[in-house]
Amino acid sequence: MKYWLCITNRDNWEVVKKKNVWGVAKRHKNTIAKVKPGDRLVFYVKQERKNKEVLEPKIVGIFEVVSEPYTDSSRIFKSPPHLNETYPLRIKIKPLKLGELDFKPLIPKLKFITNKKRWSGHLMGKAMREIPEEDYKLIEGLL
Repeated sequence: MKYWLCITNRDNWEVVKKKNVWGVAKRHKNTIAKVKPGDRLVFYVKQERKNKEVLEPKIVGIFEVVSEPYTDSSRIFKSPPHLNETYPLRIKIKPLKLGELDFKPLIPKLKFITNKKRWSGHLMGKAMREIPEEDYKLIEGLL
């Protein structure tokens, strides 16, 4: 079993919860190809601005993968207009644990974040990344 951190925004997190599906852009096909049924996905929503308010990054749920990756280009996810992306590489998932956990206080404890000062570099430009079991267990225990 592998553990993955899935990086998304609040709009697409709502889609994930409603439809029990996770999708990534074609450029992430090598990553999603490694995902197998039974793997665990930890969902991370990134920091966003809503009007003048800053919404801090959070861990929002843990899901189990229940399908092999497949392709579906139907428009269920929101994409920045300049990308016009459908996130067609998808997997079906089922919720194991939902909740909200502030991400920043976790940074000093997470093994996969080696540069604690520039931690966002470990997530930038990625849709998902593998994390060690130790980090998964820490998050699961706190969620």
